[in-house]
Amino acid sequence: MKKLLCAALSLVLCLALTVCACAETAESDLAYVQEKGSLAVGITNFAPMDYQDEAGEWIGFDADMARLFAESLGVDVEFVEINWDYKVEELNAKNIDVVWNGMTLLEDVMNAMSTSVPYCLNAQVLVVPAEKAADFADATSLEGLYVAVESGSAGEDAATELGGTTVPVQNQASTLMEVVAGTSDAAVIDLLMAGAMIGEGTSYENLAIALNLNEARGLESEQYGVGFRKGSDLTDAFNAFWAEKVADGTVLEVATTYGLQESVILE
Repeated sequence: MKKLLCAALSLVLCLALTVCACAETAESDLAYVQEKGSLAVGITNFAPMDYQDEAGEWIGFDADMARLFAESLGVDVEFVEINWDYKVEELNAKNIDVVWNGMTLLEDVMNAMSTSVPYCLNAQVLVVPAEKAADFADATSLEGLYVAVESGSAGEDAATELGGTTVPVQNQASTLMEVVAGTSDAAVIDLLMAGAMIGEGTSYENLAIALNLNEARGLESEQYGVGFRKGSDLTDAFNAFWAEKVADGTVLEVATTYGLQESVILE
Protein backbone atom coordinates (compact mmCIF):
# COMPACT_ATOMS: atom_id res chain seq x y z
CA MET A 1 0.00 0.00 0.00
CA LYS A 2 2.82 2.36 0.94
CA LYS A 3 4.60 1.57 -2.32
CA LEU A 4 1.45 2.37 -4.30
CA LEU A 5 1.00 5.62 -2.40
CA CYS A 6 4.61 6.63 -2.97
CA ALA A 7 4.30 5.80 -6.66
CA ALA A 8 1.16 7.88 -6.96
CA LEU A 9 2.77 10.82 -5.15
CA SER A 10 5.82 10.57 -7.40
CA LEU A 11 3.60 10.63 -10.49
CA VAL A 12 1.75 13.70 -9.24
CA LEU A 13 5.06 15.42 -8.46
CA CYS A 14 6.44 14.62 -11.91
CA LEU A 15 3.33 15.96 -13.59
CA ALA A 16 3.49 19.13 -11.50
CA LEU A 17 7.13 19.68 -12.36
CA THR A 18 6.40 19.07 -16.04
CA VAL A 19 3.59 21.65 -16.01
CA CYS A 20 5.84 24.17 -14.23
CA ALA A 21 8.65 23.56 -16.66
CA CYS A 22 6.33 24.03 -19.62
CA ALA A 23 4.96 27.22 -18.12
CA GLU A 24 8.45 28.57 -17.59
CA THR A 25 9.65 27.70 -21.07
CA ALA A 26 6.43 28.48 -22.97
CA GLU A 27 7.10 30.79 -25.86
CA SER A 28 5.58 34.25 -25.53
CA ASP A 29 3.41 35.62 -28.31
CA LEU A 30 5.96 38.35 -28.90
CA ALA A 31 8.75 35.77 -29.28
CA TYR A 32 6.51 33.66 -31.53
CA VAL A 33 5.81 36.57 -33.87
CA GLN A 34 9.45 37.65 -33.97
CA GLU A 35 10.63 34.11 -34.64
CA LYS A 36 8.31 33.66 -37.62
CA GLY A 37 9.14 37.17 -38.81
CA SER A 38 5.61 38.44 -39.44
CA LEU A 39 2.58 39.84 -37.65
CA ALA A 40 -0.66 38.42 -39.07
CA VAL A 41 -3.39 41.06 -38.73
CA GLY A 42 -7.01 39.96 -39.00
CA ILE A 43 -9.15 42.50 -40.90
CA THR A 44 -12.23 42.99 -43.05
CA ASN A 45 -12.85 45.53 -45.83
CA PHE A 46 -13.80 48.49 -43.61
CA ALA A 47 -12.96 52.03 -44.72
CA PRO A 48 -11.46 54.19 -43.33
CA MET A 49 -9.78 51.63 -41.06
CA ASP A 50 -8.78 48.89 -43.52
CA TYR A 51 -9.40 48.96 -47.27
CA GLN A 52 -7.52 48.45 -50.54
CA ASP A 53 -6.22 51.14 -52.87
CA GLU A 54 -6.24 50.85 -56.66
CA ALA A 55 -3.09 48.76 -56.57
CA GLY A 56 -4.64 46.29 -54.12
CA GLU A 57 -2.53 47.52 -51.20
CA TRP A 58 -4.22 47.58 -47.79
CA ILE A 59 -4.42 51.13 -46.46
CA GLY A 60 -6.45 52.96 -43.82
CA PHE A 61 -5.88 54.17 -40.29
CA ASP A 62 -5.64 50.70 -38.75
CA ALA A 63 -3.61 49.29 -41.64
CA ASP A 64 -1.07 52.13 -41.49
CA MET A 65 -0.69 51.84 -37.72
CA ALA A 66 -0.40 48.04 -37.95
CA ARG A 67 2.54 48.45 -40.32
CA LEU A 68 4.24 50.75 -37.85
CA PHE A 69 3.57 48.35 -34.97
CA ALA A 70 5.04 45.44 -36.93
CA GLU A 71 8.06 47.59 -37.76
CA SER A 72 8.54 48.34 -34.06
CA LEU A 73 8.64 44.57 -33.43
CA GLY A 74 11.17 44.07 -36.21
CA VAL A 75 8.82 41.97 -38.36
CA ASP A 76 6.78 42.23 -41.56
CA VAL A 77 3.02 42.77 -41.54
CA GLU A 78 0.58 40.34 -43.17
CA PHE A 79 -3.07 41.34 -43.63
CA VAL A 80 -5.53 38.44 -43.49
CA GLU A 81 -9.20 38.94 -44.43
CA ILE A 82 -11.34 37.05 -41.94
CA ASN A 83 -14.99 36.26 -41.34
CA TRP A 84 -15.83 38.61 -38.46
CA ASP A 85 -18.01 35.96 -36.82
CA TYR A 86 -14.93 33.77 -36.32
CA LYS A 87 -12.36 36.34 -35.26
CA VAL A 88 -11.77 34.68 -31.87
CA GLU A 89 -11.38 31.24 -33.43
CA GLU A 90 -8.95 32.61 -36.04
CA LEU A 91 -6.94 34.23 -33.27
CA ASN A 92 -6.79 31.16 -31.04
CA ALA A 93 -5.90 28.90 -33.98
CA LYS A 94 -2.95 31.23 -34.69
CA ASN A 95 -4.18 31.92 -38.21
CA ILE A 96 -3.82 35.55 -37.14
CA ASP A 97 -1.92 37.20 -34.28
CA VAL A 98 -4.13 40.22 -33.77
CA VAL A 99 -7.64 41.49 -34.58
CA TRP A 100 -7.23 45.10 -35.67
CA ASN A 101 -10.19 46.36 -37.65
CA GLY A 102 -12.21 49.00 -35.83
CA MET A 103 -13.27 46.41 -33.26
CA THR A 104 -15.79 47.69 -30.71
CA LEU A 105 -14.86 46.80 -27.15
CA LEU A 106 -18.00 44.86 -26.30
CA GLU A 107 -18.16 42.72 -23.16
CA ASP A 108 -18.03 39.43 -25.08
CA VAL A 109 -14.98 40.61 -27.02
CA MET A 110 -13.16 41.63 -23.85
CA ASN A 111 -13.98 38.27 -22.25
CA ALA A 112 -12.68 36.32 -25.24
CA MET A 113 -9.49 38.28 -25.93
CA SER A 114 -6.79 40.33 -24.32
CA THR A 115 -7.64 43.84 -25.49
CA SER A 116 -5.59 47.01 -25.85
CA VAL A 117 -6.22 50.47 -24.51
CA PRO A 118 -9.13 52.13 -26.39
CA TYR A 119 -7.83 54.13 -29.34
CA CYS A 120 -10.87 55.53 -31.16
CA LEU A 121 -14.48 56.63 -30.51
CA ASN A 122 -17.38 55.45 -32.62
CA ALA A 123 -21.16 54.93 -32.75
CA GLN A 124 -23.61 52.77 -34.73
CA VAL A 125 -25.74 54.63 -37.29
CA LEU A 126 -28.70 53.77 -39.47
CA VAL A 127 -28.11 54.41 -43.18
CA VAL A 128 -31.02 54.74 -45.62
CA PRO A 129 -31.68 56.27 -49.05
CA ALA A 130 -31.20 60.02 -48.65
CA GLU A 131 -34.79 60.87 -49.55
CA LYS A 132 -36.03 58.75 -46.63
CA ALA A 133 -33.62 59.98 -43.95
CA ALA A 134 -36.02 62.60 -42.54
CA ASP A 135 -38.58 59.86 -41.80
CA PHE A 136 -36.36 58.55 -39.01
CA ALA A 137 -35.61 61.82 -37.20
CA ASP A 138 -37.46 60.80 -34.02
CA ALA A 139 -37.43 57.02 -34.45
CA THR A 140 -36.93 54.82 -31.39
CA SER A 141 -37.61 51.48 -33.07
CA LEU A 142 -36.60 49.64 -36.25
CA GLU A 143 -39.58 47.29 -36.21
CA GLY A 144 -40.87 46.46 -39.66
CA LEU A 145 -37.52 47.18 -41.32
CA TYR A 146 -35.15 44.74 -42.97
CA VAL A 147 -31.76 45.95 -41.77
CA ALA A 148 -28.47 44.82 -43.34
CA VAL A 149 -25.74 44.26 -40.73
CA GLU A 150 -22.27 42.80 -40.57
CA SER A 151 -22.65 39.38 -38.99
CA GLY A 152 -21.28 39.28 -35.45
CA SER A 153 -20.86 43.05 -35.20
CA ALA A 154 -21.93 45.72 -32.73
CA GLY A 155 -24.25 46.95 -35.48
CA GLU A 156 -26.08 43.62 -35.48
CA ASP A 157 -26.58 43.89 -31.72
CA ALA A 158 -27.93 47.45 -32.07
CA ALA A 159 -30.39 46.58 -34.85
CA THR A 160 -31.66 43.54 -32.96
CA GLU A 161 -32.11 45.52 -29.76
CA LEU A 162 -34.23 48.10 -31.60
CA GLY A 163 -36.49 45.45 -33.14
CA GLY A 164 -35.22 45.37 -36.72
CA THR A 165 -35.24 42.19 -38.83
CA THR A 166 -31.53 41.72 -39.45
CA VAL A 167 -30.03 40.64 -42.76
CA PRO A 168 -26.49 39.47 -41.87
CA VAL A 169 -23.79 39.92 -44.52
CA GLN A 170 -20.03 39.35 -44.55
CA ASN A 171 -18.81 42.91 -43.99
CA GLN A 172 -20.01 46.47 -43.48
CA ALA A 173 -19.35 47.50 -47.08
CA SER A 174 -21.80 44.82 -48.22
CA THR A 175 -24.57 46.30 -46.05
CA LEU A 176 -24.54 49.42 -48.21
CA MET A 177 -24.84 47.32 -51.36
CA GLU A 178 -27.95 45.71 -49.84
CA VAL A 179 -29.62 49.10 -49.44
CA VAL A 180 -28.69 50.29 -52.94
CA ALA A 181 -30.00 47.03 -54.41
CA GLY A 182 -33.26 47.40 -52.50
CA THR A 183 -32.89 44.03 -50.78
CA SER A 184 -32.75 45.76 -47.38
CA ASP A 185 -34.53 48.88 -46.16
CA ALA A 186 -31.54 50.18 -44.23
CA ALA A 187 -28.05 49.33 -43.04
CA VAL A 188 -26.36 49.70 -39.70
CA ILE A 189 -22.67 50.58 -39.92
CA ASP A 190 -20.05 52.39 -37.87
CA LEU A 191 -20.21 56.18 -37.85
CA LEU A 192 -16.57 56.37 -38.95
CA MET A 193 -17.27 54.20 -41.98
CA ALA A 194 -20.36 56.23 -42.86
CA GLY A 195 -18.27 59.40 -42.84
CA ALA A 196 -15.90 57.89 -45.38
CA MET A 197 -18.26 55.98 -47.65
CA ILE A 198 -21.63 57.73 -48.02
CA GLY A 199 -22.81 61.15 -49.15
CA GLU A 200 -21.56 63.68 -51.67
CA GLY A 201 -18.34 62.76 -53.43
CA THR A 202 -18.52 59.05 -52.53
CA SER A 203 -19.67 55.90 -54.30
CA TYR A 204 -22.86 56.03 -52.24
CA GLU A 205 -23.86 59.67 -52.61
CA ASN A 206 -27.58 58.79 -52.51
CA LEU A 207 -27.34 57.28 -49.02
CA ALA A 208 -27.48 59.24 -45.76
CA ILE A 209 -27.31 58.77 -42.00
CA ALA A 210 -30.84 58.68 -40.61
CA LEU A 211 -30.28 57.89 -36.95
CA ASN A 212 -27.53 57.53 -34.35
CA LEU A 213 -28.44 54.21 -32.72
CA ASN A 214 -26.28 54.82 -29.66
CA GLU A 215 -28.31 57.92 -28.89
CA ALA A 216 -31.57 56.09 -29.65
CA ARG A 217 -30.60 53.46 -27.06
CA GLY A 218 -29.36 56.00 -24.53
CA LEU A 219 -25.76 54.81 -24.87
CA GLU A 220 -22.50 56.73 -24.95
CA SER A 221 -20.02 56.52 -27.80
CA GLU A 222 -18.34 53.17 -28.35
CA GLN A 223 -14.60 52.56 -28.16
CA TYR A 224 -12.38 50.67 -30.57
CA GLY A 225 -9.61 48.40 -29.34
CA VAL A 226 -7.11 45.86 -30.68
CA GLY A 227 -7.52 42.19 -29.75
CA PHE A 228 -4.83 39.63 -28.93
CA ARG A 229 -4.89 36.09 -27.58
CA LYS A 230 -5.73 35.73 -23.90
CA GLY A 231 -2.59 36.34 -21.83
CA SER A 232 -0.61 37.57 -24.84
CA ASP A 233 2.39 39.77 -24.08
CA LEU A 234 1.74 41.49 -27.41
CA THR A 235 -0.95 43.49 -25.61
CA ASP A 236 1.60 45.25 -23.40
CA ALA A 237 3.91 45.69 -26.40
CA PHE A 238 1.07 47.37 -28.30
CA ASN A 239 0.09 49.64 -25.42
CA ALA A 240 3.69 50.83 -25.06
CA PHE A 241 3.93 51.37 -28.83
CA TRP A 242 0.67 53.30 -28.87
CA ALA A 243 1.68 55.60 -26.01
CA GLU A 244 4.91 56.37 -27.82
CA LYS A 245 3.15 57.14 -31.13
CA VAL A 246 0.58 59.35 -29.42
CA ALA A 247 3.37 61.28 -27.70
CA ASP A 248 5.42 61.86 -30.86
CA GLY A 249 2.39 62.95 -32.92
CA THR A 250 2.29 59.96 -35.27
CA VAL A 251 -1.22 58.86 -34.27
CA LEU A 252 -2.72 62.29 -34.89
CA GLU A 253 -0.87 62.62 -38.21
CA VAL A 254 -2.17 59.27 -39.51
CA ALA A 255 -5.66 59.96 -38.13
CA THR A 256 -5.79 63.28 -39.96
CA THR A 257 -4.92 61.53 -43.24
CA TYR A 258 -8.16 59.56 -42.95
CA GLY A 259 -10.34 62.26 -41.40
CA LEU A 260 -10.35 60.67 -37.94
CA GLN A 261 -8.68 63.46 -35.98
CA GLU A 262 -11.87 64.14 -34.01
CA SER A 263 -12.42 60.46 -33.15
CA VAL A 264 -8.98 59.19 -32.22
CA ILE A 265 -8.20 59.01 -28.49
CA LEU A 266 -5.04 60.92 -27.66
CA GLU A 267 -4.87 60.47 -23.87
